[in-house]
Amino acid sequence: MSTLILIFVLLLLAKLGTGIALDCINLKYVKAQADQVPEPFQDFIELPEYQKSIEYTAAKTRFGILNDLFDAAVLAVVLLSGLLAGIYGYLSGWLGMGLWGQALVLFLTGVLLSLPGLPFDWWHTFKLEERFGFNKSTKSLWFADKLKGLLVGFVIGYPLLALLIFLVESSGPLWWLWGFLVFFAFQLVMVVAYPMFIMPLFNKMTPLEEGDLKARLFALADRTGFKAQTILVMDGSKRSGHSNAFFAGFGRFRRIVLFDTLIEQMNAEQLEAVLAHEIGHYKLGHIPKMIVLSAVSSLAMFAALGWLEGARWFTEAFHFGPEAGGQLVPVLLLVMLLAGLVTFWLSPLTSLLSRKHEYEADAFARNAMGSDQPLSQALRKLHKENLSNLTPHPLYSGFHYSHPTLIEREEALRQG
Repeated sequence: MSTLILIFVLLLLAKLGTGIALDCINLKYVKAQADQVPEPFQDFIELPEYQKSIEYTAAKTRFGILNDLFDAAVLAVVLLSGLLAGIYGYLSGWLGMGLWGQALVLFLTGVLLSLPGLPFDWWHTFKLEERFGFNKSTKSLWFADKLKGLLVGFVIGYPLLALLIFLVESSGPLWWLWGFLVFFAFQLVMVVAYPMFIMPLFNKMTPLEEGDLKARLFALADRTGFKAQTILVMDGSKRSGHSNAFFAGFGRFRRIVLFDTLIEQMNAEQLEAVLAHEIGHYKLGHIPKMIVLSAVSSLAMFAALGWLEGARWFTEAFHFGPEAGGQLVPVLLLVMLLAGLVTFWLSPLTSLLSRKHEYEADAFARNAMGSDQPLSQALRKLHKENLSNLTPHPLYSGFHYSHPTLIEREEALRQG
C-alpha cells in the first residue's frame, strides 16, 4: 500500500468515524430530554409536538449515518478498485483526448458518480420527509427536477469545463491562476443569474401581492436603507412543507425571496422581522465577506490543481495509467472526490463564521423592529413548524450548525 493510499484510507475513516460519533452523541443527548419539554420552550410547544421533533431528528440521524456509510463505501470502491480510472479510460477511448471530448468525459463521469446516491435522495423525499408530513412533491416532479438539473448542468458546466481545459493547454504554468479568475468571475455571474434565470425553471417566483403585508415590508426596507425593487414569493409548498426565506443577488439585482409556506405560517409582524434579518445580512456586508471566503477556498483548490497537474505519482496511486500523466481531467476528478476529506475538518470554522453573521443579522432585526419579540416569535414558529432540533448537543451544533440554536439566539437578542 502506497503512502498516499494509506493517507486516503486514514482520512476517510477519520471523517466517517468523527461524523458518526457526533451523530450518536447528539442523538443520545436529544433523546435524554424527550420526557419533558425543556423549560425555555414550554410556552410555545406542547409535549407531543416536541417529541415529534425528537423523532424527526432521530430518523434523520439514522438515515444520515446509513447514507454516510454508503458514500464512504462507494468512494473507497471507486478509488481503490481502479473503477474511476477504468471509467476515465473507457470514456476517453470513446470520446477522444481533445478539448471538447475531455470536457464531456469529465461531465459524464460526474453524472455516473452521482447515480449511486439517487436511491437515498428518493428515500429521503418519499419515505422520511413524507412520514413526517413535509413532502409535497410527486414522483414525476422529482424525476423532472433531476432531468432539468442535468440539462442545466450540461448547458452551463460543459462549456465551462472545456474553457478550463483550454486554459491548461494555452496559458502555461500559471494556467491555474487564470482558471481561478475565470471560475470566480463565473461565480459572481451566477450570484445574479441563478435567482433570475435558473431558480424559475424549478419554482414559480411571483412578486408579493398588493396589500398590508407588502406595504409593511416595503416600509421596513425604506427605513433600513434597503432599496428593494421586489419581494418575491416562491412556491416552495410544491415540494415541501418546510418554510424559509433567503436573500439572493447583489447590487440592483438583489432580491428577497419568501417561501409561500412561510407566509402561511407567520403573521405580518413576524414576517417583517424575518425580512429585517435578511436585510441585516445585506447591510452588514455578509454577502461580500462570504464571496471573499469562497474566492480564497477556490484559489486554494486551483493552486492544488496546478501543483498536482502532471504529477504522475498522484494519478498512478489511484490506478491511472502513465498516459494520464499531464492530463487535467484525472487530477480534477481525484481532487473533487478527495476534497471533502479535507474540507470536513474546516466545518467548525465556517460554521462559526456563519453563526457570527446570524447573530449580527438578528441584532440588526431587533433594532429595526424596536424589540426582540417579533424575531424571537418568528424563530420559534420556524423551529416548531420545521420540527427543528431544539436541544442539539453543543459539540454537534458547534461542528455542523450554520445558525445558532434557538436558545442561543433568544439569549443574544435579550442581552442586546
